[in-house]
Amino acid sequence: MFSGFMVNAWLIGTIVAVVAGIVGFFVVLRGAAFPAHAIPNGAFAGAAGANLIGLNPLIGLGVFSLGAALGIGRLARRGRADAVTALALVMMLALGAAFLSQSTEYEPEIFSLLFGEILGVSRGQLVPVAVLALVCVVAIGVLYRRLLLTSIAPEVAAAVGLNPARIETMFLVVIACATTMTVPVVGALLIFTLMIGPPAAARSFTDRTALALWSSVAIALVTVWVALACSYQTNWPVGFFVSVVSAAFFVAGRVYAWWRHSRATTDRAPLVA
Repeated sequence: MFSGFMVNAWLIGTIVAVVAGIVGFFVVLRGAAFPAHAIPNGAFAGAAGANLIGLNPLIGLGVFSLGAALGIGRLARRGRADAVTALALVMMLALGAAFLSQSTEYEPEIFSLLFGEILGVSRGQLVPVAVLALVCVVAIGVLYRRLLLTSIAPEVAAAVGLNPARIETMFLVVIACATTMTVPVVGALLIFTLMIGPPAAARSFTDRTALALWSSVAIALVTVWVALACSYQTNWPVGFFVSVVSAAFFVAGRVYAWWRHSRATTDRAPLVA
């Protein structure tokens, strides 16, 4: 389990989990689940197009995810953000279907781009993924206070001179960067699970921002590690276990939040003589 091809899987899975936990925390906090779903699912079209003309799929992923982030961020200022995001997703999915239909590796490409091939990660993929992960983490660190303020109190942020629309666009670019590094590893569909499940569970366990952020990373790490171990033992897809474990954490978080609320309500109840 900790030798051979699994070493690369453990390393890259850990990197992906850390980035998904950090970026996903702000995705959940800002209510940006739809763009976080649309950008990776649409960006797979870029990888398909790059593969079709013989380029590295990472180049296509980067171009399409960045284009989607900038397009959604720009057009959403002048219209409904959900409509703009939906149209961007549909357009990119249509392009992806067209590119894949022209490829001689249609079925393998669809599986790899949508569901990932974490157990087939090569040593050469570790460096670019690690570099992009570092860029994402540094960007979140630089934007941390502004992201927090525009997420929790956008009116206050505007009053102190911040531009919420600009911060939103910058955050979408970070999501695009995270998409570029994670889609080849866990797939376009499963990175959405990692960006939403662990952060949502973390927010259910605690109301403290910093603790929720680190809890999000911890839950994402445990999710990926358990999924890899279970996949190795059962030969079932890693994505199945990622989804199941993420859902289990979220359910546990909601149950804990309900219990905490019930206990607080009971403690505040007046005594009857």
